[in-house]
Amino acid sequence: MIDRRRFVLASVAALLPAGASAAWRLRQPAPQTVDYGPAKLDIYAREGAKGDPVVFFIHGGAWRIGNRNNVNAKPGFLLARGFLFVSIDYRMLPKADVAAQAGDVEKAYAYVRANIASYGGDPDRIVVMGHSAGCHLAALTGLRGGLPGVAALVLDDTEAYDIEALARAQGGRLRPIYAQAFSDPGQWRALSPATYIGMAKHPPVFVAYSNPPIRATAAHDFADRLRTAGNKVTLFDGSAYSHMAINRRFGEDGDALTAAVMAFLKATVT
Repeated sequence: MIDRRRFVLASVAALLPAGASAAWRLRQPAPQTVDYGPAKLDIYAREGAKGDPVVFFIHGGAWRIGNRNNVNAKPGFLLARGFLFVSIDYRMLPKADVAAQAGDVEKAYAYVRANIASYGGDPDRIVVMGHSAGCHLAALTGLRGGLPGVAALVLDDTEAYDIEALARAQGGRLRPIYAQAFSDPGQWRALSPATYIGMAKHPPVFVAYSNPPIRATAAHDFADRLRTAGNKVTLFDGSAYSHMAINRRFGEDGDALTAAVMAFLKATVT
């Protein structure tokens, strides 16, 4: 007779990316789910945590799909290294536009900053990390001052740092995935993270990009502008990764991006 539990675990394992940690597959921690107002967030905390630094994660999905469960190996990996981990939902297109989504991120962050100490986290050592659309939202909210006291930003792969420049690079109009999210050119400047460079002192920023050349160009330009304004920036060449792999592989054994992010976190919050 087939053991159903073993069969399910084996089936799930077959779908995981090569090199994923077996320890993570077996010991992914269970989160505590909280309703912060517009949506929900999950808080992953190790037993006995006290004053741990926090990674606050914003998922991707073209501002239209995805949810807080899209975390791969991140919770187990980070908890094992002394961090708390938070993953948030935010309202999706077309129910909420990108401006409303940025507001959701700021509300979720405010909730976490006010309450994370009761879960064993340090509200003064919160790192906001995002991938794809979540990367854009992390950069936008972090640079415009919507994440007060944020310790650092980890920005994992987007083209949407400067929407006007992106439109110019794409022949005067945005590709469909961006045109759907940024349909009103009158909002492009307000929704571009680069607009806010130099308006205040920004936290240390880690910028990673994947293999499409347009992402490398956008990331280099953004990093250069931050540095010129006197900000600390770490730029990671992720041209060996696809857009999905640069997020999915975080926490895997031997992953180069993971090592670079952890070195950045050690230098900023640990």
